[in-house]
Amino acid sequence: MAFEKSWPEFSSSNGQQFTNTSIVIVGAGIGGMCVAIDLIKRNNCRDFVILEQSSGVGGTWYANTYPGCSVDLRSIVYSYSFAPNSDCSRDFPGQKEILSYLTRVAQEYGLYEHIRFCSTAESATWDDELKKWNTRVTVAKGSKDAEATSNYTISSDFFVSAVGQLSQPRWPEIEGLDSFKGKVMHSAAWDWAYDLENKRIAVVGSGCSAVQIVPELAKVAEKVTVFQRTPHWILPRGDYEISNLRKALYRYFSFWQRYWRRRYVDLNETEYVSSNFPEHEENKKVQKKALDHMHEQLPNQPELWEKLTPNYPVGCKRLVVTNFFFPALNLPNVELEVRPIHSIHGQSVRVVGTAGQVENADSGYDLVVLATGFRATDFLHPMKIFGRNGRALHEMWKDGAQAYLGTCADDMPNFGIIMGPNTGLLHNSFLLIIEAQSRYINGLINPVLQARIQGGALSLTPRPEKTEEYNMMLQNRLKAFAANSSQCDNWYKTKSGLVTNLWPGMLLEFQKLMEQVDYRDYESEGSSKYIVQKRPLYKVGRVIEEGGLLEKISLAKVVVLGASAIVGGLLTRRLVTTFA
Repeated sequence: MAFEKSWPEFSSSNGQQFTNTSIVIVGAGIGGMCVAIDLIKRNNCRDFVILEQSSGVGGTWYANTYPGCSVDLRSIVYSYSFAPNSDCSRDFPGQKEILSYLTRVAQEYGLYEHIRFCSTAESATWDDELKKWNTRVTVAKGSKDAEATSNYTISSDFFVSAVGQLSQPRWPEIEGLDSFKGKVMHSAAWDWAYDLENKRIAVVGSGCSAVQIVPELAKVAEKVTVFQRTPHWILPRGDYEISNLRKALYRYFSFWQRYWRRRYVDLNETEYVSSNFPEHEENKKVQKKALDHMHEQLPNQPELWEKLTPNYPVGCKRLVVTNFFFPALNLPNVELEVRPIHSIHGQSVRVVGTAGQVENADSGYDLVVLATGFRATDFLHPMKIFGRNGRALHEMWKDGAQAYLGTCADDMPNFGIIMGPNTGLLHNSFLLIIEAQSRYINGLINPVLQARIQGGALSLTPRPEKTEEYNMMLQNRLKAFAANSSQCDNWYKTKSGLVTNLWPGMLLEFQKLMEQVDYRDYESEGSSKYIVQKRPLYKVGRVIEEGGLLEKISLAKVVVLGASAIVGGLLTRRLVTTFA
């Protein structure tokens, strides 16, 4: 896919091209790829560099390869709107299929030539005088690029962080874990060279990753002990194989796939109330559905029901969807342990008994699996960002991260964040949030690129009063959320209780909020600030995901249209083959 280059570039003959670019993007996952593709499509710009610490694209789908790893949203909404995925084998595909899709998209848009793998952005510092970001990059030891240079600094006009909220694994603070005599691995760093056959395995955690891992381990292990700190609300997963007919309809008749995508987006939006408001009747209906699911899969086991039933409302923690975890707990080689872990000694896991005494839960474990999630509230960790006058973002956010529209930060000029503070959803696909943010960030980048083309400089920094006003609105609305409940801990809020990971509204509200950039919300500086003064509003638009024209067509008509189109296509192909 070729795009004309329309901006001034540094000559490679003087070596500056490698260390100078218009935009630096950190992360080659879903968010970073989306920003890059929008740069190509919306700004006709290929003067950008993507820094990726791993050796492949995909972000979390490259890092997480544990047994049973799969998406917990339907594949039809777990794809870019501009690159529909028609190749999934199931409604809820596994990690390999999602990674294959992202790899294919990266290839189709020519992103590989822009990605520097095994390259970690250690820090980024804003130069007040030159109005440039200087990003310090470390190249991983052992990689081919490290033979040439182990570190360097790259200068850019704009800096985008797309590391996401689930990039840094959270290791639990368990006494003796570092001295465990067996093998320890985190779910986000799975060692496939380790043989699981006939091993005794302790799994720490019972959330989204654990419920996928445990059933797979139970197939081969001698014993699996699940150490559950807090039970989760678990719903059945309606997963079905996608037929060849359905794949053909998706592949050759895009309106069919758009129809169903919008149907599921609309369906997910209806779950906004039940996912977030504990006092609402819909929330209680979800609780009942989860309890019915547990009772059906674990019949006549009241003692186990008690251990597995949460004492907090739905939405206080992330809902888990699976059909396999409860049946795994029924297996003779799987045990649920709910006593708190005290420490690890040798190859034993020690727990706190009902009377407060410390005792061995079991001994002789060969492997400890940490399904303990990520440092979700430590945004951008461990990367250090220094903005105007040397202000450190991690210091500004030490009591809880906050940003303007979840996308820009005070005193951080020409800076954008994908999946920043308060952009998470409990009821719909976060890819739809990412696309809205990507369009908005590209709207900020547009005048900065214009300034570069004209040989000038421009910086845009959110006005502090706008950030304060926006975040006061967020926190006021989040007070009523289940996630704000004191009944449970979760990765949506900081230790002080500030909810930093959730957007308080529906998806459509966020999309509409982001469909226009108002440059008057930003302090503009530099010789080219007249660009935004002359055009204070810039419409970036949004993807129409809610019901539209197609939804006015009855399903029967859609089926007839699709079937007619397939028959016509097959006849045309046969005629072409016959007379070729």
